[in-house]
Amino acid sequence: MAGNDQTIGAAPDGPRLREAGLARVWRWVVEGFAAAGTVLIGILMLIVCADIVARNSAGASLPLVSEAGALLVVLLVALQLAANVRSRRLARTEIFILPFTQRFPRAGAILNAAFDLVGAAVLGIVAWATIRILEKDLASSEFIGIVGMATMPTWPFRLLILMGFAVAAIEFAVRCIAELRNFGRVRT
Repeated sequence: MAGNDQTIGAAPDGPRLREAGLARVWRWVVEGFAAAGTVLIGILMLIVCADIVARNSAGASLPLVSEAGALLVVLLVALQLAANVRSRRLARTEIFILPFTQRFPRAGAILNAAFDLVGAAVLGIVAWATIRILEKDLASSEFIGIVGMATMPTWPFRLLILMGFAVAAIEFAVRCIAELRNFGRVRT
């Protein structure tokens, strides 16, 4: 047992340890964004229910509900997208890709890598475009709501949307690298 590197409690070598630690931190980031999105779903549900009660009892809607709701829906998608990419829950033609990958593992790895690369590029472009929107919101002090009644700045929403799409783009890139590693490991 003395010469076995795989014994219980044996420490992995330096690069593998750093890679494992980085992967763990990245997983926490992705899952943290998804958890924040889940909390925001609950908040959105409470806001909508409160608005329904206000409309039925007072005959008027609560301020900011429609504007904040619209921003929250986009924010929810952005925050939870990376977790969906990570767990392969995006809409794909599974009826084709799974049998294809089983029959032709190397070609399947390349096809999955191409899918992930396109996803990374598209979400990278979306994140890049969101930077300009965030800059505009910060420069002009953009807000939603009615002045004198209730207003809220839009930049916190835009910042979180930017972060969500950037994390999802990076997760696509991570998946692409994993598929390319699979391509290198598969023997035909």
